[in-house]
Amino acid sequence: MLSIFKSIPSHMDYKGQKLAEQIFQGIILISAVIGFVYGLIIEQFGWTVYIVLAGFVISCVLTLPPWPMFRKNPLSWQPTIPEISGESIQKPQESLKKKKHK
Repeated sequence: MLSIFKSIPSHMDYKGQKLAEQIFQGIILISAVIGFVYGLIIEQFGWTVYIVLAGFVISCVLTLPPWPMFRKNPLSWQPTIPEISGESIQKPQESLKKKKHK
């Protein structure tokens, strides 16, 4: 059962995150303008709120799941640095401490 959940991708790359943010903001902005104009025409503020909430729900459905369009540019990570000839690589602070004690 858990293997089913592990097979579902749960990440976006950085360009996908930027795209999702732009889509989210665009839908919210468009629905706010449409809702404001429609509410102004029929003189009902409630319809403005309903239209903005509908835009919010649509934008959440389109941008929150990691759709394949948000995973097109994966990062290639630098490989880890192996230990050199059995010696561990020291941090700069550790090497300074050892020099001071000598």
